[in-house]
Amino acid sequence: MLKELLKPEIQELIESHNWNDLKVVLSSWPAPEISDLLLDIDKRDKVLLFRSLPKEISTDVFSYLEHEEQDELIRQFTDQETKELLADMSPDDRTSFLEELPARVTKRLFDLLSPEDLKEARELLGYPEESIGRLMTPDFVAVRPDWSIKKSLEHIRQFGKDSETINRIYVTDTKGKLLDDILLRYIILAKETQIIDELLDYNVVSVSANDDQEDAVRTMEKYDISALPVVNSEGELVGIVTFDDIMDISKEEVTEDFQKISAISPFDASYSNASVWHLWAKRIPWLFFLLIANFLTTGVISFFSNELQAIIALAFFIPMLTDTGGNTGTQSATLVIRGLSTGDIELKDWARVISKELVVGIFLGIVLAGVAYFRGLLIGDDGTQIAIVISSAMLLLVIWSNLIGTILPLLLYKLKLDPAVVSSPFITTFVDVTGLLIYFNIARLVLDL
Repeated sequence: MLKELLKPEIQELIESHNWNDLKVVLSSWPAPEISDLLLDIDKRDKVLLFRSLPKEISTDVFSYLEHEEQDELIRQFTDQETKELLADMSPDDRTSFLEELPARVTKRLFDLLSPEDLKEARELLGYPEESIGRLMTPDFVAVRPDWSIKKSLEHIRQFGKDSETINRIYVTDTKGKLLDDILLRYIILAKETQIIDELLDYNVVSVSANDDQEDAVRTMEKYDISALPVVNSEGELVGIVTFDDIMDISKEEVTEDFQKISAISPFDASYSNASVWHLWAKRIPWLFFLLIANFLTTGVISFFSNELQAIIALAFFIPMLTDTGGNTGTQSATLVIRGLSTGDIELKDWARVISKELVVGIFLGIVLAGVAYFRGLLIGDDGTQIAIVISSAMLLLVIWSNLIGTILPLLLYKLKLDPAVVSSPFITTFVDVTGLLIYFNIARLVLDL
């Protein structure tokens, strides 16, 4: 809202090259507002605007930009400007930025880093993609269990300014092994003569640097904490993951799942920044596959063409049955996929989940079959028999679809595959084919075709 009100004035300051006044105006703006403003102004003015920002907030503004905007902006920087920006960025933001760039660009930027920052960047980028190690920052404050409160506070004052957060202080032994964490307020309120060990319960929650980033999301949600310590295979504290990074990952994961469920290959770019070609390339493979898969549906209908010619009314109810089956399967798949992603459902629960969805499917099928039966009675002379066919097919199809939507995500999760690929179009296509087989075979039995 603020940027919309002042945008004409900002544009006027840019055009008149009044950088001093512009710097004064923007110095009181929140970093997210300035990053939004950068997205709205002309491309040629973005660098000029960014250069006018006070140094203490320019790095924050840069971290709020999308990767594509960061790349576009930094290409117009001088080496000195780039060097200063990279040096001021937090390690986790710097890692996130560098991992999105082409290798040759990353190499050039590595040359601009200080030896200390270069070592740090290489260590973080050395962790597997999508791992917590890529997400963490090595900037934290740790104390020893045998330190006094007075000594610990002096240490926090000395090194706390470089830490990502000091809400929680971590306790490690002389080898760096994580022992516990403690809220800063407990240290502040304790007597100076007390020992840190007296405040500990040795019940710390941590994650491994090689774990998937989604594990950090689930852990932080489960324990409702704003920062997570990250340890290596030896149990040594190597970094922390903070709430703001977890929120970004959670947003990315949800977006990716929505794309997969809609039969779209995941892409990192925002919709606004994605080109027409990029959007086409991400959508056409699945649509092509689903089109070929739909040939099976056509084949089933063709195979039962004699039955359709004998009683043309059977054709009227095909869309109703297949759509209901597809919707039912999509519902159950969505619930199971979400349960797996949040940790509410685990593989060991497979029997309980399937049995529950079987019962739910039966109840759903009974209600929908009843509606279908009364609709079938309205068809005419053969209404009773048609009603029996439709209601029986509806009952079996709903139960079957509900089980398919439950079992497939569990099976893919067991095979270490992303269950979100069981998209609604895929389930709908599969249910169409199997549903028609159920429908026509019931018609053969009941109508003696």
